[in-house]
Amino acid sequence: MSLTIYTQKDLTTSLLKDKTIGIIGFGAQGKAQALNLRDSGLKVKIALKSVSKSIPLAQELGFEVCTLQEVAQECDVIAFLLPDEWHKQVFDEVAPYLKRNQVLLFSHGFSIHFKEITPPPFVDVIMVAPKGAGKAVRDEYVAGRGIVSLIGVEQNHSGEAKNIALEYACGLGSGRSAIFESSFKDECECDLFSEQSVICGGLDALIRAGFETLVEAGYPEEIAYFECLHEVKLVADLIYANGLQSMREHISNTAEFGDIMAGKQIITAESKEAMREILRKIQSGEFAKSFLKERDTHFPKLRRERKILQKSQIEEVGKKMRGLMPWVTH
Repeated sequence: MSLTIYTQKDLTTSLLKDKTIGIIGFGAQGKAQALNLRDSGLKVKIALKSVSKSIPLAQELGFEVCTLQEVAQECDVIAFLLPDEWHKQVFDEVAPYLKRNQVLLFSHGFSIHFKEITPPPFVDVIMVAPKGAGKAVRDEYVAGRGIVSLIGVEQNHSGEAKNIALEYACGLGSGRSAIFESSFKDECECDLFSEQSVICGGLDALIRAGFETLVEAGYPEEIAYFECLHEVKLVADLIYANGLQSMREHISNTAEFGDIMAGKQIITAESKEAMREILRKIQSGEFAKSFLKERDTHFPKLRRERKILQKSQIEEVGKKMRGLMPWVTH
């Protein structure tokens, strides 16, 4: 299955030109998107709670800061660019003031797909999800390029929801590279799966297991750290730039032979079945329910696991080793 791809040249409307975009949140993603949209000639306001520590920075950068009530009353597009766990609380505050044909925009599908919030039928609900961290979204825009984005439409009350999503994505700079037409469901489920199975959960567990295996076998912890954690970036950068085949072409024959001989021993049929089970729990909503329960009880599991990791051997060794390599933290 392939996705439809759009670029700047496919844009045929200018619906956002005379509208006001309200961005709720001013973290890395909110700040980057706000700056890019403004530099693209669009009018942007920032909505923050009165106690937010981000207010001075937003004002220093020249943005008008408004309340949640004001963003709903004054803005045509309302972008929810804050952590998933805050979406419902914030939505409940703006919902009484929503007007016909306003646009609710999200950069991650979680709260809409899993029905954590239910927008009224008289608004548009769209997704524009840049496939990069906030810093990259801004840096690429400033460099004259753009981060690839996914767009999706959940509600199209106005009849122009897709065009608005395209315009917004182009305002971020994504029209300079590629805008993929997707859906809240696909973006959300695939994003959660990759985080849990590969780039966070899978990689985290693999690094720790490798480190522990070497240390338990009597090897120095410093060497175990270098080989199982520090050098991950070297290989990840090769894969990121040109793919798996190019990575193999750039490593030694010894490393490549070890790759093809040992990889299937680590990721077995049982491992892939475990991945399918993780995906099933995501698709069924089981993971979402667990996460929201964790949120509602003030994240006890997260806080416990953070403390355990903070005190772990690999973290203690890492602090020492990174202290000898100040360049890695810059």
